[in-house]
Amino acid sequence: MSITKRVCATIAAVAAMSLAACGASETVTEPTSAASGEGHTSYPLTIENCGQSVTFDKAPERTVSLDQGSTEILLSLGLEDKVVGTASWTDPILPSLEEANAEVPRLADNAPTYEVVMGTDPDFVTASFARHYKTEGGVASRERFAETNINTFLSPTDCEGSKTINGGGTRSVALTEDKVYEEISTLAEIFDVQSRGEELISELKSRADAATKDINGSGQTVAYWFADTKTPYVAGGLGSAAILSNKTGLKNVFADTADDWPAVGWETVVEKNPQILVLGDLLRDRFPGDRLDDKEEFLASDPLTSTMDAVKNERYIALHGAEMNPSIRFVDGLEKISAYLKEHPQN
Repeated sequence: MSITKRVCATIAAVAAMSLAACGASETVTEPTSAASGEGHTSYPLTIENCGQSVTFDKAPERTVSLDQGSTEILLSLGLEDKVVGTASWTDPILPSLEEANAEVPRLADNAPTYEVVMGTDPDFVTASFARHYKTEGGVASRERFAETNINTFLSPTDCEGSKTINGGGTRSVALTEDKVYEEISTLAEIFDVQSRGEELISELKSRADAATKDINGSGQTVAYWFADTKTPYVAGGLGSAAILSNKTGLKNVFADTADDWPAVGWETVVEKNPQILVLGDLLRDRFPGDRLDDKEEFLASDPLTSTMDAVKNERYIALHGAEMNPSIRFVDGLEKISAYLKEHPQN
């Protein structure tokens, strides 16, 4: 049963029990979103988000999500009726969220234009990556949205204080899954669905613990290749790959690189000769080699890459792009890596 359905069933059960416990003459008072009691948001709500103060007079009604990661959190919280547009997809929607996503308009497979976003008449815009809020090359700055009274939110996974990472900054500390949980918790508070947020976080923590129990990569070396056969984008040591490596005991051969996804030369990858290659299986066609089959074909046929031990022995772990990005799907990534390590223990 999906999180949304479980939450709805729980609410219905609690309501039924409350009614049964009351006499015919008693009045049942429904909680309101403005209630100050535990588990409810009191509006106006002001949050500090990546160096900006954002105030909500009420829960948003018309949200545009600029990234798949943000969209899947909103849908997991049962907020599909509050989402009027999504964009920037690398993969199919999670199967458990297909029904919720069916009626949500996709504005663009990649980044939409400002005009397209404004055409949905939004009152709230969310993003996983700060590049969408750049004046040049992005959708629009947060300030421009604020000029039309549209609140914005950026995932804490892309921030260090007021510094944004995919907006031009560089990390100084490794990303942890706590930032994903912070994003869930904050969005749940904004929309006054805290109990759903708590349930989602609890489920993710349980899955992560189960996936990594008794798993130790024993320091086996790994490289994470996201996209592009010409100049591959590989994972640096402080971004989302840090979560996957640190929790499974693998050692990223680019751990000393601070950028999230630096573009490197194949000579560098071959020289480092990782024992395992994590390959992005992106169901899009933005860069050469986005798709898994194209990656595998390139690795085997290229005179340089075919010399790597991982290629010769096909020591590959395929992950969707969303599983390699900082999102709720990091857990799916952990499960796949753990399954590989169990099936291929180090000799």
